[in-house]
Amino acid sequence: MVRRTLSVIAVLTTLTACGATPSTAPGQGRGNDENDPVERLRVEVIEDLPHDSEAFTQGLEFSGETLYEGTGLLGQSTLRKGKAGAEPDVTVALPDSLFGEGITVLESTVWQLTWQDGIAIERDKDTLAEVRRVNYEGEGWGICHQAEEGRLVMSDGSATLTFRDPETFEAKGTVKVTENGAEIDQLNELECVGGTVYANVWQSDDIVRIDPATGEVTARIDASGLLEPGEAQGADVLNGIAAYPGTDQFLITGKLWPKMFRVKFVNVA
Repeated sequence: MVRRTLSVIAVLTTLTACGATPSTAPGQGRGNDENDPVERLRVEVIEDLPHDSEAFTQGLEFSGETLYEGTGLLGQSTLRKGKAGAEPDVTVALPDSLFGEGITVLESTVWQLTWQDGIAIERDKDTLAEVRRVNYEGEGWGICHQAEEGRLVMSDGSATLTFRDPETFEAKGTVKVTENGAEIDQLNELECVGGTVYANVWQSDDIVRIDPATGEVTARIDASGLLEPGEAQGADVLNGIAAYPGTDQFLITGKLWPKMFRVKFVNVA
């Protein structure tokens, strides 16, 4: 996790990190290889919305029309809720010693991960007040929930997704994520949509769509070029995927980005 640590240090010391780096993913599009089982998609922007450029986005998820966002960095980590593109209605800060990570909203609960502390915080969905803490092994990066399966899905920066009990947070199983047989690591923020999981790939402009039953990547989405050069100054990497309920649209953003983007994932021309 050296690169992740260095990235955080760079933000803390300079706050002038570049925007998301170009993707290094294999392949240029399924159209170039009819035998490639992985769809190659791109983002189609519907609209852009303001975003707090001081928010080091670690988790993003809708519950109804309310957007929940978890942010990171020591001494700056928060959980906030409100209308997308507007000032938050409620914001709570984590203790200065905790580095906030991914979040997910499940019924009356919000789960919020921490990076290297091995602590997941259960919060009240309405007030964001802390209810309890539970411990887990390893690092916490992204989290989402599959209501139909009755489980949480969690990433730790590796190629492994861990399935957890939504009440006890106990690990119930794992799956390795692969694309055409090759492991895909640095899986970051997660969004569960039906039977699939979308994941940001850290230090890239890519989002991958994963079949959690097999770990196979079924689509790779190019989300490059969203910020103008001037907007990218001071911005960090792409991170944050929230599905608009009842639609095929998503809200995506990045760490320290001045904008969020309402998008659709469409075929590469």
